[in-house]
Amino acid sequence: MAEGVYNHQGTLELERGGRLVSPAIAYRSWGEPLPDGSNVVWVCHALTANADVFDWWPGLFGAGNLFDPKDRCIICANVLGSCYGTAGPLSENPESGKPFYSKFPDVTIRDMVAAHRLLAGHLGIDRIGLIIGGSLGGQQALEWAVSEPDRFDRVIALATNAVHSPWGVAFNETQRMAIEADGTWGSPRPDAGVAGMRAARAAALLSYRHYDAYQGTQSPKADDADFHHRAVTYQRYQGEKLARRFNAYSYHLLSRTMDSHDLGRGRGGVEKALARVTAEVMTIGISNDLLFPPEEQLRIATAVPNGTFRNIESTYGHDGFLVETSKLAEVISGFIPHFQSASAKNANI
Repeated sequence: MAEGVYNHQGTLELERGGRLVSPAIAYRSWGEPLPDGSNVVWVCHALTANADVFDWWPGLFGAGNLFDPKDRCIICANVLGSCYGTAGPLSENPESGKPFYSKFPDVTIRDMVAAHRLLAGHLGIDRIGLIIGGSLGGQQALEWAVSEPDRFDRVIALATNAVHSPWGVAFNETQRMAIEADGTWGSPRPDAGVAGMRAARAAALLSYRHYDAYQGTQSPKADDADFHHRAVTYQRYQGEKLARRFNAYSYHLLSRTMDSHDLGRGRGGVEKALARVTAEVMTIGISNDLLFPPEEQLRIATAVPNGTFRNIESTYGHDGFLVETSKLAEVISGFIPHFQSASAKNANI
């Protein structure tokens, strides 16, 4: 595994008029690419994840899993605006010598893809056999496939959409309102808004999961007589868990980035944009996903020239794309080519 930070020697012009001077792009990679790039798997991560896909997508990525570095070259880059090594609100503003905090410019999905393209150029990756991502990651994968269709053989987009819905924007705005209600929000310090982010994350869980999931895991036990409901402690735990590892400025910014997603912007609409895609596309929906319902993935698969839609039954809601790895592996395995490992190739020489 290689872990690195690419410091781009130049200026990245952003879609909404801002600019980043010499932005850092943190990434990790595993395995070696074939000359034709056919075994390259580029992973686009979701809202609060990082470049270590083996950590947050176990069961799908890693030794012995469907995406095994012994026969795949796997690359995952941390997105712009995050707090895990890529340029974001905690990065130093070259104009002031201090962290950006609230002064970090707005970033769109297209800007994230622009950063991916810079990194791919740095790594010498011209052709990509497969790009895969779920949720915000799926939005990036689709945007890249539309903007640069000749680069990809296959695209897998899970629990995502072609344009972010009013329903999704409303959930994100509710979370931003929680952060903004924190009295520390806007202060030039790294822990500003952290209490608000706890509440925001708890609210987000209601869109990530489903009634059935809470019924199955958070129902009170028969002898619970003190009214300390498991669902209460679960919500507080999830808020605190994120507060320990993430940053409110990044959370607020990335939620706005998700709201910017619209493949059809400036391209004559969503269907015309998706018609540009030349790669084979598989979209995967989660049956009871409240945030990105399966009809959104079906729309994508119908609009691209070579699309397939699959639906996964799950009680987990939107988070099913991270949890149901055995079902996903079964569905995906027939869509991707199989490669002989380097050790096996050497043994046959």
